[in-house]
Amino acid sequence: MTWDAAEAEAPPRIWNTALAMIAAVVMLLIYSAAWQLPLFGDKPDPAAAGLARTAYLPAYALAFLLILARPWNTARVAARQPFLLLLMGIVVASIAWSVAPNASIRHGFAAACTTIAGLALAAGFRWIDLSRLLGIVFAVLVVASYGVCLAAPSIAVVSETLPGGWRGLWMAPGTLGGLMALGCCVLSATALMDADLRKLWLAFAGLAAGLVLMSRSGAGLAALAVGLTALSFVWACRRGATRGATVVGVLLLVLFMLLAASTLLGKEAVVTGRTPLWATALSQIEQRPWLGYGYGASAGQSVRNAWIELWLGVGLFGLMAWGLFYLQALALAVIAAFRDSGALLAFPVLAAFTLVSLTESVAMADNDLRWVVFVAAAGKLAFSDRVWDG
Repeated sequence: MTWDAAEAEAPPRIWNTALAMIAAVVMLLIYSAAWQLPLFGDKPDPAAAGLARTAYLPAYALAFLLILARPWNTARVAARQPFLLLLMGIVVASIAWSVAPNASIRHGFAAACTTIAGLALAAGFRWIDLSRLLGIVFAVLVVASYGVCLAAPSIAVVSETLPGGWRGLWMAPGTLGGLMALGCCVLSATALMDADLRKLWLAFAGLAAGLVLMSRSGAGLAALAVGLTALSFVWACRRGATRGATVVGVLLLVLFMLLAASTLLGKEAVVTGRTPLWATALSQIEQRPWLGYGYGASAGQSVRNAWIELWLGVGLFGLMAWGLFYLQALALAVIAAFRDSGALLAFPVLAAFTLVSLTESVAMADNDLRWVVFVAAAGKLAFSDRVWDG
């Protein structure tokens, strides 16, 4: 019996899946932070910042509800992510040596809940359902972004760093560019996995790519190029085109190295003020390289580089735990490219996330949609549909 036939004979399960999808969509839309700029403006006061943190509580609650729906699956997913658990443990332990314990507790709790949300998605959905779920979320964000940019350009098309660049519902064009690059990869992968709605998903993917261009974010455009090339690599592998996969694989590697160098050393890093931030952070790291200053203790201003941010917060041990978790996910994605259709979603997500991590603090990030998506993809790679307990 096929999976579709089994679903047709089990209406209660369909309803359970639908309710879980709705809960997950709402949760992810909260994590997208697309509501912050319209509600609080560019520079929210302390009271507004506190209210914004409170607004994430429903997302935490929905994540725990998803876990309660499949607790055994969640335990199995977590058991397959030892380095992620180690990283979370170091984040918690860093409270003991943090220079700002209260900040570390607050940010650590939020980061743990955000990570749990990703694990809940990996435990609760098969690849096809996860791709549709993420596709729906990014389709909503695409429509909302075009709507606000066209209806209220004075709010959504204002930027001091990238004049004329669209920022949509977020604080900076770079955020819109990075999110829509990830969204385009997700929507394109969903189009390949969901043949019935392929044209619709492709239309949204094209609109997401348009937002990357309108943001004028070089980092976002680089992430888009790498992510779509990674998707082409998996597509070639899945079709058994060995020669084509080899060519695309080499192109992906070369393209990534060139774009990573441009992202780190190019003009945009200077214009957007990332270069002095990195230099200051690295000088601070030299004073406490092993343990760092405590997770979130220096979160008043983001370093805008995931690797430097983690090193600054949780030291070299935490950075190594993150690196091992990342390498595990990457290795599983490469293997899955030849074995599992889920790699169509996971591999481009990892590729785009990797480039975004060079210009944004997205690794072990609290209240961040990109981190939730990355953890979900990494979790599913270690917990494939073959061992999924429906």
